[in-house]
Amino acid sequence: MNEDIELVQTALKGEKKAFEMIIQKYQSPLANYIGRMVKQNELALDITQEVFIKAYSSLHSFRQEYKFKTWLFKIASNTVIDYWRKKKIDAFSIDQPYDLDGDSVPFQIPSKNPSVDKIVELHDVRERIEKVLDKLPVNLKELFVWRHINDLSYEEMAEIKGIPVGTIKNRVFQAKEMLRKYMEKDRWDA
Repeated sequence: MNEDIELVQTALKGEKKAFEMIIQKYQSPLANYIGRMVKQNELALDITQEVFIKAYSSLHSFRQEYKFKTWLFKIASNTVIDYWRKKKIDAFSIDQPYDLDGDSVPFQIPSKNPSVDKIVELHDVRERIEKVLDKLPVNLKELFVWRHINDLSYEEMAEIKGIPVGTIKNRVFQAKEMLRKYMEKDRWDA
């Protein structure tokens, strides 16, 4: 049996420690995803907490034939959408420049003791990617973050969004192509 399923079953029996283990396992990936979507660290933490509260209160409705991770990210996605609806976040043009204000969640690049030059180069690339990532339409940005930052599979993303795997692959490809074009344009404009 899957570790997540065991934790869910144990949590449903009233063992709070089991749900705490779920939180420890998924808090960082969820906060990372949500932070990139809302662009405010404190707000991302609040929404992450809200996701766990929703998950806990509807744990009894989780169906074991699905992956717990995809169920949890579906709740997160819906919570972010609900936040945008409540705040009536304006749509923005993908051509609109984005001003990085310091509240942005930084990319997390694993370190294996790179040289100082490599660190500077990686920092520059990370900043450029973060800058152009915000130019993507929200639906493409979300899929790109899930795939390349949260390491969700195409199948998991399709399950969360309720659309075919082929559509997910196509949209992730579109996001990569748009990012590549923005990166090239950004490099020449600099």
